[in-house]
Amino acid sequence: MTTAVVVLAAGKGTRMRSRLPKVLHPAGGRSLLASVLKAVGEAGIAASDTAVVAGYGLEAIGAALAGSGVEIVRQEPQLGTGHAVLSAQAWWKRHGQVVVVHGDMPLLSAGTVAGLARMRLQSGAAAVLATAAPAEPRAYGRILRDPKRPERILGIVEQKQATPEQLAIRELNAGFYCFESAALAAALGQLGTDNPHAEYYLTDTIARLAAQGVIGYALEDDRECLGVNDRAELAELDQDLRRRKVAALLAAGVSVQLPATVVIDPEVQVGEDSVIEAGVQLLGTTRIGANCRIRAHSVVESAVVEDGAIIGPLARLREGAVIGAGAHIGNFVEVKKSLIGKGSKANHLAYIGDAVVGEKANIGAGTITCNYDGVHKHPTTIGDGAFIGSNTTLVAPVEIGAGAYVGAGSVITEAVPADGLGLGRARQAVKPGWAANRRKKQP
Repeated sequence: MTTAVVVLAAGKGTRMRSRLPKVLHPAGGRSLLASVLKAVGEAGIAASDTAVVAGYGLEAIGAALAGSGVEIVRQEPQLGTGHAVLSAQAWWKRHGQVVVVHGDMPLLSAGTVAGLARMRLQSGAAAVLATAAPAEPRAYGRILRDPKRPERILGIVEQKQATPEQLAIRELNAGFYCFESAALAAALGQLGTDNPHAEYYLTDTIARLAAQGVIGYALEDDRECLGVNDRAELAELDQDLRRRKVAALLAAGVSVQLPATVVIDPEVQVGEDSVIEAGVQLLGTTRIGANCRIRAHSVVESAVVEDGAIIGPLARLREGAVIGAGAHIGNFVEVKKSLIGKGSKANHLAYIGDAVVGEKANIGAGTITCNYDGVHKHPTTIGDGAFIGSNTTLVAPVEIGAGAYVGAGSVITEAVPADGLGLGRARQAVKPGWAANRRKKQP
């Protein structure tokens, strides 16, 4: 029996006060929707068996999922969660069972997706729904069970419609389900809109399926069902995901100073015995080798730092930067789409863009590669062991040979041969007494 997954992502998220669809807001280095889809994929569900139901911001969601293979289903108008699933029925009805999740719950795990599908298949129940019992109750629906057969779920009552006795129930609806497809189709056809929002609630299908068997799947981590309604909740989830990433790095042998101050994206890799100092940001697909040190307030985005390199403080490595083993990139140095060879150093106040720097080269303070002519980017090549003096401007395309020297303060527009000296300064003129004479003439 094949399993389909439907991700509900049609809501505007009014309390976010944003033109961006709620599910595309980032938390922990990914959009909320991307985190949910990652969990679905890790559960073994193919992209071709996954659909996202979108309404508000459909074009933006489509652009975000372009090339993913995920089906996008339009819900128009948006008349509730039951209507959203019904909108995708023509797509999911060819599968034997369908898992339904929400696109704004980024802590969803692959284990929960797989567990729901497995439990429904093994039990033969019409539906399996995830439940949670957090220490502090939330504004979620309460699970109603059969007093005589507690393993059977009879329905879900939403908080706004619950009696005081029902509000005392600690078991909550987590918002993740797996349905037998034919049973779900029949239940959706019976839904009405007799509720405060005049919408079709997916939760109302549970009471209609109770006679065919509905059972619960208790979440191991009740935080999985945390969703996002506003910016405050988004910030809370972002912190949660960031803490989890730091915890994984610490467990893998990475030292992180003041963990609460760092920002590390989920795809970042860091090798053993590396040290991440306070205020560092490691973003995108950055890879840090072993025994590296990323000093305070450095930003590394989709770059590679090889074993033993030292970055920062206050350095910036942009996408495409590759820093060789044992190299040093110091304070206020920016590197973009450049290879810095093994053991080379750029310790102060430099910009290196679209360049290849050999091994054990020295880039002096104030050096810049002029890689952009207003239309095209051009390369700079600096050979092994070259020495670039402070405040040098390298006007690309240009090549500095191995072992060559470039005098401080030079503007270099032509190639400097290996072991040669390049100078590009204006000749200095000195006029003794000039300043004193000028002062005498001043009133």
